[in-house]
Amino acid sequence: MQIWPGTAYPLGATYDGSGTNFALFSEVASRVELCLFDTDGAETRIDLPEVDGLVWHAFIPGIEPGQLYGYRVHGPHAPEHGQRCNPNKLLLDPYAKAIDGHFHWDQPLFGYNFGDPDSRNDDDSAAHMPKSVVISPFFDWGVDRPPKRQYADTVIYEAHVKGLTQRHPDLPEEMRGTYAGVAHPVIIEHLQSMGVTAIELMPVHHFANDAILLDRGLTNYWGYNTIGFLAPDSKYSSSRTPGGQVQEFKAMVRALHAADIEVILDVVYNHTAEGNHLGPTVSFRGIDNAAYYRLEESDQRYYTDYTGTGNSLNVRHPHSLQLIMDSLRYWVTEMHVDGFRFDLAATLAREFYDVDRLSSFFELVQQDPTVSQVKLIAEPWDIGPGGYQVGNFPPQWTEWNGKYRDTVRDFWRGEPATIGEFAARLTGSADLYEHSARRPVASINFVTAHDGFTLRDLVSYNEKHNEANGEDNNDGESHNRSWNCGVEGPSDDPEILELRARQQRNFLATLFLSQGVPMICHGDELGRTQHGNNNGYCQDNELTWIDWEAADADLMAFTRAVTQLRRDHPMFRRRRFFDGRPVKRQGEGAPLPDIAWLRPDGSEMTEDDWGAGFGRAVAVFLNGDAIPDTDDRGSRVSDDSFILCFSAHHEPIEFTPPPELEHSSWQVVLDTALSGVEEEADVKPILPGATVTVQPRTMVVLRSLGE
Repeated sequence: MQIWPGTAYPLGATYDGSGTNFALFSEVASRVELCLFDTDGAETRIDLPEVDGLVWHAFIPGIEPGQLYGYRVHGPHAPEHGQRCNPNKLLLDPYAKAIDGHFHWDQPLFGYNFGDPDSRNDDDSAAHMPKSVVISPFFDWGVDRPPKRQYADTVIYEAHVKGLTQRHPDLPEEMRGTYAGVAHPVIIEHLQSMGVTAIELMPVHHFANDAILLDRGLTNYWGYNTIGFLAPDSKYSSSRTPGGQVQEFKAMVRALHAADIEVILDVVYNHTAEGNHLGPTVSFRGIDNAAYYRLEESDQRYYTDYTGTGNSLNVRHPHSLQLIMDSLRYWVTEMHVDGFRFDLAATLAREFYDVDRLSSFFELVQQDPTVSQVKLIAEPWDIGPGGYQVGNFPPQWTEWNGKYRDTVRDFWRGEPATIGEFAARLTGSADLYEHSARRPVASINFVTAHDGFTLRDLVSYNEKHNEANGEDNNDGESHNRSWNCGVEGPSDDPEILELRARQQRNFLATLFLSQGVPMICHGDELGRTQHGNNNGYCQDNELTWIDWEAADADLMAFTRAVTQLRRDHPMFRRRRFFDGRPVKRQGEGAPLPDIAWLRPDGSEMTEDDWGAGFGRAVAVFLNGDAIPDTDDRGSRVSDDSFILCFSAHHEPIEFTPPPELEHSSWQVVLDTALSGVEEEADVKPILPGATVTVQPRTMVVLRSLGE
């Protein structure tokens, strides 16, 4: 076998048509062995002959896609100094573009003897390890063009590859639970019918199934346990060929793009699957422990943990930062994805101790000509000190708005003193984002996500029911801001069922007609239930998979209608915040503000009204003559005017249009008490001076027909 010097860049295994270049960073290594494996598991070890800038490298002619490989790193083993090299442990390439096989959680994967964390174990781990795979970078993208849709026109659908596709009756068996399944026309047609413009996939980076879960007969279903930042997980591939998952993932992206749907990845760069000092040695730990992980200064045997998973990536180190940025660029340039949602993003900003919006990570993203141009969504918190950072990310970022979720849930379950904050959240959360020169689209609005109750369960359970997780119902959030509408869990009471259906419509209508970017959790439009389990992270079964055959047809129809209403009217997709200043009206009439908050009697809300903790009803006038946006050609945008009436009260309330609009006629275009958006021809106009009856716990939307 010929071994040429090769190059130190790019890192990882790079096939060029004649052979493969291997490059691995390690500052502490004294020697690095490349290990090649044949189909029978036989191992060939090759010393990497060159080291340049702390990168060990070689080019080997004739090594082709499908080749399985790993590394053994020789160097110091002194855990008390943060050094954990052990050449008896086969290591995955941090830059592997595909990984094949599974972890067998036996003693050889661990660098210490069970029961004695300070000992050293020298059992060979190769037979128990998955292997990195050399892949072909070539793929026929055809005329693939990313949609590059503006945030204001985006509707995000958070989905799990397997949960979305595993039980769909019209999918071929071999496609269920796979990237190919997501790309199938029946899934794409459903997304399009719901008005979805972007699918946000829960983690698809290769992840490890935790041994503790496997011992309980469970798995890491959600996938927030990454071990391969450039590798699409083979568990979601219908291909049985090593590396075939890469081609299948690309084909999925190409198909979604052809349907004008963007692909956003939920990425987990804050920690890895190696866990704390009791975790396995399978990659980063054995390559250069102190470079990749934050270690406790007082005792470097232990790991700083801002994530609740045992470790935190060391974003102070240039090579860790390089890995993150190389991964992001790879997914954009080679895999054609359109954006990222960063799990526990606050951890990435802890260059030293505090969360710092001027950290190196944010600076690198800001100046990168590729990464800075895609959608960047932060989960703006972690579990460390000062970790809740909603509203504090840099200007080019958008954020999961946890305050939106909490406030909307509280309003519709009738909690006191929520109207003021409800108004702020409905109009784009200017209090959170305007100070940093951001716009309403900085707010990713959501009521439910993968973590917590489904929408159906949000209106059906007061308490979590996580017994199936095997943790005595101690896991998961206990304060869910949910309301079961009078009965805990399943009910056959028609009144209870009707109220639950209406509450689901209230949440969906509020979400899609708020300023900002709406995100819906997969299956919520179908009435998906997890039977009260609000922490399905370990449930890879019918509990978490969408039951397509039990889909709620009425709820699907309502979702289609309300997303169409949003799409048809730029009023609900403003690119700038409201300012309350009067604007000249088209035709006759005195100028009116761009927005006005109203009591049910039509008078404007006063300071005392906002502070009243008993308030359950409010209306908002949205002036269609006062949209400060322009379209793609620079023409000024205008729209109809709307009045949105919200009532979380338990009795009907009469709403009166404001005196300034007493000569206007109105059309009811949405009434959540009626389960849908009505056709204009089927609904009589509301004549000037008339009132509108809003049923208990109902939202009504009126569109102006003019004077």
